[in-house]
Amino acid sequence: MYWRSKDIIGPESGANKRALFKSMGYTDSDLQRPLVGIANSWNTLVPGHINLRDVAGAVKTGILKGGGTPVEFGFIAGCDGIANNHEGNHYILPSRDLIANDIEVMIQAHRLDGVVLLGSCDKIVPGMLMAAARLDIPAIIVPGGNMEGGVQFDGRSSDTTSLREALGMLRIGKISKEEFAEMENNVAPGCGSCSFMGTANTMCCLAEAMGMTLTGGGTAPAVSAARLRLAQESGLAVMNLINENITARHIITKASIENAIKVSMAIGGSTNTLLHIPAIAYEAEVDISLQNFENLSRAVPHIARIYPAGPANVPDFHRAGGVAAVMKELSSLLELDALTVNGNTIGKNVLSARVKDSEVIRSLDQPFSEEGGLAVLTGNLAPDTAVSKPAAIDPSMKLFSGKAKVFNSEEEATEAIHAGKVVDGDVVVIRYEGPKGGPGMREMAQVSKLLYGMNLALTTALVTDGRFSGTNNGCFVGHISPEAAEGGPIAVVEDGDKITIDIPNRQLTIHVEDHVIKQRLDKWEKPEPKFKNGYLSLYSRIASSASEGAVIKHRHF
Repeated sequence: MYWRSKDIIGPESGANKRALFKSMGYTDSDLQRPLVGIANSWNTLVPGHINLRDVAGAVKTGILKGGGTPVEFGFIAGCDGIANNHEGNHYILPSRDLIANDIEVMIQAHRLDGVVLLGSCDKIVPGMLMAAARLDIPAIIVPGGNMEGGVQFDGRSSDTTSLREALGMLRIGKISKEEFAEMENNVAPGCGSCSFMGTANTMCCLAEAMGMTLTGGGTAPAVSAARLRLAQESGLAVMNLINENITARHIITKASIENAIKVSMAIGGSTNTLLHIPAIAYEAEVDISLQNFENLSRAVPHIARIYPAGPANVPDFHRAGGVAAVMKELSSLLELDALTVNGNTIGKNVLSARVKDSEVIRSLDQPFSEEGGLAVLTGNLAPDTAVSKPAAIDPSMKLFSGKAKVFNSEEEATEAIHAGKVVDGDVVVIRYEGPKGGPGMREMAQVSKLLYGMNLALTTALVTDGRFSGTNNGCFVGHISPEAAEGGPIAVVEDGDKITIDIPNRQLTIHVEDHVIKQRLDKWEKPEPKFKNGYLSLYSRIASSASEGAVIKHRHF
């Protein structure tokens, strides 16, 4: 059987390389087996990753049992929550492409035969999937698992986003400083990816829906024994992929990507899905556009309600049956022949799945909503596209008109909201926060949470060329493309302009005549870059539009 690693360590000319391995304690027997990478994003900065040493240990056991030699290496992983609402957030989305590049470099430089990819959080899981699709070697994703919910707050188990809502409540005297401090100690009771259906858990779920994790791997909690069992089984599974020469592109196909989009619609996944799935498709050389999302949103109902769409959290969703139960309910809409990392089809994997809590997961004929949880909008304010999440928007706010209140950064908007300058009927416009203009397309989560906490979520709206966390609520539209820094119409919105957000008809409209918009754009001058050196300077020049996944394109056509 052919193994890539044998090209460099098998022949006599590989003696120096074998010697280098032996200097680390590897034996001749170790070097006669496939070398299987464990790409581990463990660190002590990210709650979703702090348990990955234990997970990696279980993976190693599985690889050894399957006849391989595990070789572990690390790569970067940032925490969206810790990096949020300050300069650090500029780096988070751009880190996704660095992660893919980092993994590519380590695997190709050392000619590894397969890889198990360990990570849990927002940009890490898509970055790992991008690397797997690009490299097209045997690969499997092992998330570290999600965090359990915290103390009860506002009618549900709290999580870290509850503090943002509570901050707004504190500002208006709805809760005390003592209550706020008590929450801080109890909203995040242990490690794992944050317990809501934000980007991290959405992407873990979609990795499972795509077939790149074992069944249950997308939702098993971080502290569960099931997580370690899945890790060991994943080590065995990657050895089967190597032995059968099943590579990532056998699994990441148009059919499996569309299955993932359908599941995202059904579970009310994060708006960031519309950045990450196109980026993964780009690496797999699969043609997926935002129109695919819109078509599937109209065709796939919302059948699983997890916060922010409802009170349940992801551990609740797991106990209710998880991704497999959702896919079983969606069977008539899915490509059931799509292959998965355990060697079976999706159809076979979900055959015995069942819904264990109908308050969390409903049947196809009794959905929470007839349409999916995400929506793609267009209009004269978003000539290419914009993105919203109707699953998290109150029905009364799905059609909203108001007067623009314009800010050129998240900080400006946050300061104005704290100062009481945003009032009922306003449409908060935050621009120059796109991939190029931000740069890095920061999350505007703090703004929406402040609006919620200050009782403005049902009387104001938020539109931006930035992006959102998966937990936004209120009325919001992001990813406006072209972004302000590219001279999109959002660059010339003025205070007082009337804006209409029409979610049912997928329209985002500024009520200004076309010739006036053109006159304003003719006078518009592009601002100086915010970062003139370092990675962000480079990223701002080469990142694609949000409508194309904000990916760094590298293929030559």
